[in-house]
Formats: sequence, structure tokens, C-alpha cells
Amino acid sequence: MTNFAISSPLELPCGISLKNRLAKSAMTEALADHNDTPTKAHQTLYKRWSEGGLAVQLTGNVMVDRRYLERPGNVVVEDESALGALKQWAGSAKSGGSQIWMQISHPGRQCPIVVNIHPLSPSTQKLHMLGLFGKPKEMTSDDIEDAIRRYAKTAEIARKAGFDGVQIHGAHGYLISQFLSPITNRRTDEWGGTLENRARFLRRVYAATRAAVGPDFPVAVKLNSADFQKGGFTLEESAQVASWLEQDGIDLIELSGGTYEQMSFVNGTEEEQRESTQRREAYFLEYAREVRKAVKVPIMVTGGFRSRSAMEHAITKDGIDMIGLARPICVQPDAAASLLDGSTDKIGIEEDGLVMGSGRFGMNAQNWLINLINTVSRVEYYAWQMTRMSRGQSSQTDARANALGYFIWYLSRTTMLGLRRKIGRRG
Repeated sequence: MTNFAISSPLELPCGISLKNRLAKSAMTEALADHNDTPTKAHQTLYKRWSEGGLAVQLTGNVMVDRRYLERPGNVVVEDESALGALKQWAGSAKSGGSQIWMQISHPGRQCPIVVNIHPLSPSTQKLHMLGLFGKPKEMTSDDIEDAIRRYAKTAEIARKAGFDGVQIHGAHGYLISQFLSPITNRRTDEWGGTLENRARFLRRVYAATRAAVGPDFPVAVKLNSADFQKGGFTLEESAQVASWLEQDGIDLIELSGGTYEQMSFVNGTEEEQRESTQRREAYFLEYAREVRKAVKVPIMVTGGFRSRSAMEHAITKDGIDMIGLARPICVQPDAAASLLDGSTDKIGIEEDGLVMGSGRFGMNAQNWLINLINTVSRVEYYAWQMTRMSRGQSSQTDARANALGYFIWYLSRTTMLGLRRKIGRRG
């Protein structure tokens, strides 16, 4: 038996215990069928991860509204029509000893035009990204109340299907994050303006979700530590929202950062990108330390962790409770087990092959398109590895790949899945 801090259990406020401090953070899978239902591919993929030593797995975006997706291929849970498939997914994901939590989400304006040309958002600020996203409609009061009910209903069904918890996605520029940010929330009613008003939607979503699942079921939130954009959601505001969530009864807060326009959750912050010697492993650890001063609720940090020593330090010295792993377990699904039993000290791969233009992943390139291609290629390389594992194939650990190729794969796959969904649903 090892005596690592990452091996110790963690008890959540709701009374549920996690067997260690390592979690699979959410990554979008795009494996649903044309009816937005989970498939055998979900079972195969999550069963593989369940055998890898993780305490808990967080699913990728599960949408609460079929009209608006983060991308085609998302699972949607609006009602119990796919309850059987959801139960099979949950059962497979728990078969190796990990818990499975459903991440429940609404994309807001970050809904591609292949799904909906007029998505919903707190205000009408459009996401300008190669024409892939339409101008959003400002949500009415009825739209807001409807969305709140949908989060709660999806959570209720998740529990009925055998999932062990839910995570409300309030980061990365999706709908809740749009309400929190002054950049995307220009409202002057009770849902906008002051931080208290901008946070109202998230707190109402949490309250409705908690009422739907009960006091003994884990409910977590993924929250931006900041938007990393001028005039956006700040670290100080994040700490205040975290404090309110703690008062409301949240079980765990996962800290991340950024939006589609500033993808810190993929690349790290700009300060870290400029580091020329040793890059900080955990992208958001510095920000998490500040949030920790405001709350005692368990905090999870995801992004950049590769060595056990950094994970141990985060837990023993920085007051972090959970370490989120994402990209490493797409190429090393047993990474958590290897860290826990001491057989390896470092996980992940060198990603220098996923680069186009100058600099590491084009971070020093002046051309914004090259930066975009390199960022998307990083995400899609790992999406491809998830696709391989979902087919029962082994993952690939060689990242010497063509960045432009993965960017084109993303565009073609998104378009193909979108068309398949439209045709299938009409048929």
C-alpha cells in the first residue's frame, strides 16, 4: 500500500466518500446516436476508464435541451425516453470501481450553426469564430425559468439511471458562464448587472437541482477562476461566487478558466504560455489558492497536472482536495492506477507534434488562425483517442501528428454528425 496524499479518501459535505483524490475531468465525447442517446461506444469507453483507478469519472457535456448542443454527438437528457441506455452507461462506468457523475450543461451561444443558427444567451453578443456560430437571441424570463427546470430534470433522471452525482457546468463560456460574465451578460434586469444578479442563474440552477436529487446526492459545479478577458469574470468574483455556492450547500467546486474566445482550459493562461523554461504544471493552481481562502468546501483543479509530486504538493501544501485528469487518460487510461501504486511518477505525452507555425502549439505565432488551428488540434487529437477506445482499440501515445489534419477532422466530423442528426430525426 502506498501512503500518497492522492491515495487518501475524501468525504463530501453530502456524506458520500470518494476513494482517492483522482478524478476524470469532463471531456466531450460526441458519441451519441442521431437521437442524442448514449451508445455502446459510451459503455466501452467508460468501462475502460473505470478500470484505471479513478475515484470518480465526470461525463462530457450532457445537454439539458435538445435544441441546443455544444456539438453534434452530445447526449441529451430531457426525459426518460433513453433511461435504459443511460442505465447501461452508468453501469459500465461503475463496473471497475469508480463513481460516475453526469456533467449537465447548456451551451448558450456556444452552439454551432449546424445545430441551431439562433442559440439562446443572456444577451445578443455573438461568438465570432470562423462563422461557426450564429447570433444568439436574448433569453426571456420564460426562457430562463425553462432552462432552470431543465437542469433539475436532467439531474433527477441521472440519479434514477444510476449515476452517482452530477456536475453543473458553469465554466468555459457555456450558458451559466455567459450569465456570470459581464462580456456576455449585458442585461439590466434581475439577471444582470451586479455580480449578485449575474450569479442568480447559477444559484437558481443549483437550488433546483438540489431539490430534485435530494441532500445525499453529490452536486458539484465547474466554475471559471476567471475568463482571462478584459472586462470579463474575475478571480475576485469567482471567489465570491464560490462562497455563495458553499453557503447554498454545494459538495465540490472544480476550478477551470477561459471561454471559446480565450481557451485557457486548453492552453493554460497567457502568463504560463510565455514561460520559456519550466512551465507550471497546473494551469489554475494559483487561482485556486485564492478561492481556497474564501471557502472550505472541497476544491478540484484540472488542467496541466502531469507529475505525482505536483499533485501531492497541491493537496498537502495548497489545500486542493481533488486532482482532475483529462488528456493524459486519453492516451494512458490506467494513469491514475500507476500514480496510486507508485509504478510511475509522471503521466502524459509530449505534444510537440501537434503544432503548426512557430512556437509551442503556435503560441508565439502572430496569425490568429494558426493559433486557433493549434488549439483545436490539441483538443481533437485526444477526442480521436477517445473514439479509438470507444471502439475497443488501444489509444495511441505518439503525438507526432498534423495539426491541420485534426482541425479538418473536427470540422468534417461536426458537420457529418450534424447532418446525420438532422436526417435521422426527420426520418
